[in-house]
Parts: sequence; C-alpha cells; structure tokens
Amino acid sequence: MVRRGLHKNDARVIFVQAASGTSTLAFDSAPSDPVTAAPPRTASHRLQPLRAARALRRLIADKEDTSQVFEIMRALSGNTVVRGYRRLISTAHGGRIAYEREEFCERLSDTAWLNTFGPGTVGEAYRNFIAPRGLSAEGLAEESRKTAEGEIDAKHPLAWYGRRMRDVHDVWHVLTGYGTDGLGEACVVAFSYSQTKSLGFALIAHAGAHQYQKIGNGHPYRKAVMEAFRNGKRAAWLPEVDYPALFAENLEAARARLNIPRPTTYLSIPEDCRDRPLTRKHDA
Repeated sequence: MVRRGLHKNDARVIFVQAASGTSTLAFDSAPSDPVTAAPPRTASHRLQPLRAARALRRLIADKEDTSQVFEIMRALSGNTVVRGYRRLISTAHGGRIAYEREEFCERLSDTAWLNTFGPGTVGEAYRNFIAPRGLSAEGLAEESRKTAEGEIDAKHPLAWYGRRMRDVHDVWHVLTGYGTDGLGEACVVAFSYSQTKSLGFALIAHAGAHQYQKIGNGHPYRKAVMEAFRNGKRAAWLPEVDYPALFAENLEAARARLNIPRPTTYLSIPEDCRDRPLTRKHDA
C-alpha cells in the first residue's frame, strides 16, 4: 500500500491557519519560497450528526459492515486530525515521525518483517492477534476507502496522519488487551476516544455499551466500556509512539512503560458473553 505524502526533503511543514472549520498548511522548500497547499476534506470537516446516525443504524443492523465505522468517523471527525497532527509535530520525537512519514500499513503487511519478532514481543503478539482472526492492515485500509469522499489516500500530511491512526487500530487492540468481539471493539473505541477526542469513537462506544446493557444478563458491560475510557485517559499518548521500535519490545514491559492498565472488567465477563452486539468483520 504505497501512499506517499510530501518528500522527506521538504524543509518545513507548519500550520498557518486553523479557523472556521478549515485548516491550511504551509509547505516551504525554502523560507523565501512558500507554497500553500489546501488540505484534503478529511482533514477538517463540519460535523454531520445525521449522517453519523444513519451509519450507526446501518452498523447496528449489520454488525459486520465495518465500512459504517469509517462513515461514522468521517461524519464526526471535525478538526480531530488537525489537532492530532499539530500535537504530533509539537515534540521532537513526534516531529521526526511526521518528517519521515512512513506508511505503517506497508510494514504491517510485510510478513517477513513481522516474522522477525521473537517470543514475548509486541510484534509476536500482533502477529498472533491477526493471523487466527483473518485480519490484515490492508483489509482495514480497504474498508476505510469505502466512505463517500475517498480521500484517505491523498498525498498530504494530514491524510498521512489519518492513515497512521487507522493502521494502529489493531496494535491498540494488542496493547490494551481487548479482543475483536463486540464488547472488545466497544472498549477499544472508548479507549481511542480518550486518546483522540474524536466524537465518532464516542458515539460508537456509547452505542455499543447501550446495546450490551439491553441484554440484561447482569454482566458489567457499561462498566467495562467506562473502564476502557478511563484507561485511555491514564495511558501515554499513543499516536506519537514509534511503532516499528515498539514491536521489538516485550509486550508487558511496553504496557507498563505506556501506562496501559489491565482491562479487568472486560476480562471478568465470560468470552461467550462478549461477542455481541458489535462484532468485528474479518478481512478474509
């Protein structure tokens, strides 16, 4: 999956405007020769609650229609990507990652690279997470392209940041300990809301918790989702993590370093009671 942004040798990428629901980036090849580039529409967008509500109804009706998740995220993205990218480049570490603009999906799709990680590492845990479930980074990318605008592959730093956030979704599953059962998905998006403040995550998490609570079997579904939200607030800011380096770390050591707690409430619910009502669609 090759989608490049601006070349590494572009000297600077700075925000020059973020107002009225739009943002403009300045790209300087030299300080005396600025070039203004308009961001893709996915970067900054007015909220569309009715569009999100329609997509949510379709998702509840067909819980395997993963494309509706991206439709909800698109409808409620607002300036989330702009804010996240600004925060990423505000530190030396995050600025380096943004400067390099590696397409993480390409790494995750490289079987030979994934096979280099030994026992106990994050990389091995990710490999063991996706294989039995028939998941893939490219499969998730294909689902993201089904939204009406279809700008996720744009050659723009903000689109790159959007792709990065999409590509780390299953890595966050591994780090947080949530499965791809319905409850696990609701929990990981609640965690993601705390990390990104994207209202799409909040809507999906709330809907998932509500749907589960209606089952009425006494299990603490809503508590599990709220615990995930709190865990996301407590954890380090994961968008700035160097993921290729992280994959070589011991999983438990990485969780401790990033301050990601064990999801005790989620794990207290029997597995056969977690797999509804929002179940992850497999890619194969």
